[in-house]
Amino acid sequence: MVNNIDYNHLIQSDKVHGSLYTSEDIYADEMEKIFQNSWFYVGHESEVKEAGDFIARDIGRSALIMVRDKDSTVNVMVNRCAHRGNNLCNEMEGNKRNFSCLYHGWVFGLNGDLLDVPYPDGFTKEKKDHGLQTLITDSYRGFVFASFNEPTISFDDYLGNGKQLIDRACNLSPEGEVDLTGGWVRQKFDANWKMLPENDTDGYHVNYVHQSFVQVIPSQYNEFVGGEDTNQGVIRDWGNGHTEIDFAAGYVNTLDWLGSTVEKSKSYVEKMHAAYGEEEGNKRLFDGPPHACIFPNLFLAEMNIVIFQPTSVNSCVQWSTPMFLKGVPELNFKLLRQSEGALGPAAFLLADDATIAERAQKALQAGTPWCDLSRGMDRETVREDGVKESRMSDETSNRGFWHHYRSVMLGEK
Repeated sequence: MVNNIDYNHLIQSDKVHGSLYTSEDIYADEMEKIFQNSWFYVGHESEVKEAGDFIARDIGRSALIMVRDKDSTVNVMVNRCAHRGNNLCNEMEGNKRNFSCLYHGWVFGLNGDLLDVPYPDGFTKEKKDHGLQTLITDSYRGFVFASFNEPTISFDDYLGNGKQLIDRACNLSPEGEVDLTGGWVRQKFDANWKMLPENDTDGYHVNYVHQSFVQVIPSQYNEFVGGEDTNQGVIRDWGNGHTEIDFAAGYVNTLDWLGSTVEKSKSYVEKMHAAYGEEEGNKRLFDGPPHACIFPNLFLAEMNIVIFQPTSVNSCVQWSTPMFLKGVPELNFKLLRQSEGALGPAAFLLADDATIAERAQKALQAGTPWCDLSRGMDRETVREDGVKESRMSDETSNRGFWHHYRSVMLGEK
């Protein structure tokens, strides 16, 4: 644990200190308090459909395995042999009956239990005491979260209003489920990991950073480029560090978010009407998906799912995959192409945001300036459920992220 970091000074009501992005001590403190002792996102149940299906994923400083057990339970374990600490699983995904260490041949079950050791006469300890380190896990609508240690708040309290954001994504499927089987793209950023969730629900930069994208590709963003008075997007701080840009207020037609029309997507519309009724189905089809971050490392990026992976104080990796909707496979090709256009290797949005983040990281390392977050403080409103709202160009979401981050780093949440 890193001591003597004054987070109350570094994170104030209207500004944050630049050292939060560049300090090695703060980064080390985050790895313990956020990625060891708090809830974080690991993966989706659709990635491990059958017994023995697994994915290997790095979260914070830890390599993890998420695997479906024979009883359908989804387990999250540390990808490290309990014998001599060797990396246990070297594939990123696959199916196994059990996990066998390539160093000395120890064998572990899908629940992490130690099943066998070679030359057992020389091993005199209890096998039950030498299983894999297993994390505390919980899930909501297929989204699996975990923590190494018992968090200070329950999973339900942690997710809080964020459930509504996950609901909005899942409710676009006539079967109420999303499917993450489109394959993952990874992009390295030479920037601190916090710049990613901070930027992804920042509406103030769209006019400037993504102008070329809007000029070339017709999309829902077209309605949000212009003067502040004509910009109808809404920024929200949902609490617990969960934040959102809601584009629905600027949509003109049903399925604007999909870049389609009711006529072109007739089968999808019919399935939504059959599942939810015409009125509710039309509402979901008009509002579209969320553009929201679930603290600390999950981004519901409209029809994409994104994971933020810290790798050092000055670098991180962004994982992204298209969000397919269960029950409408006819949309998958379009969603895959859209994901490539937004977040793929030659994408518009990803390159824009990566460049801005890396320039900011370089500038912040040259000194320790304050970063102002005061925009819109005097005009944000608070709903009855405690959610804060303001104009798309305000920094309500940024303040929400940082003020919750401060609570976590102070051990309050």
